[in-house]
Amino acid sequence: MANMEKLKRDYGDVLWTGKKCICGLPISFTRYILTDTSLYTKVGLLNIKEDEIDLYKIMDKNMKLPLGQRIVGCGTIIIISRDRDTPEKHLVAVKKPREVKKILDAAVKAQYDKYMVRGRDMVGAALGAAGGMDMDGDGIPDSLV
Repeated sequence: MANMEKLKRDYGDVLWTGKKCICGLPISFTRYILTDTSLYTKVGLLNIKEDEIDLYKIMDKNMKLPLGQRIVGCGTIIIISRDRDTPEKHLVAVKKPREVKKILDAAVKAQYDKYMVRGRDMVGAALGAAGGMDMDGDGIPDSLV
């Protein structure tokens, strides 16, 4: 219980937290923390690296369920975002991946509603990240012509 209080103090409203599982056991040094506004990934024991993705920047979510992970009740969730330093994030070998994806979907939708972000707002972001340059100045990215 003290651990959850520490997480709440450090990150705010924590919706879900989990660890990367090895052979179905959460014994790795990778921890995922989902709050109502962001998704954090902490990696390491002595030297800790932490990454954050704002939920309103998430564009798509996929799930991989390889046989080895399915046997032990795990799966990998792949997140595609408009975040510049982390355009793709893999939540590797998390327990109960379908439930985690539902929690993530609900949190992302709440952030979309809060910031009034819709699918049409994301189109330009995907083109910009893929190098959709307009060299001739006609307003249409050259990759689409």
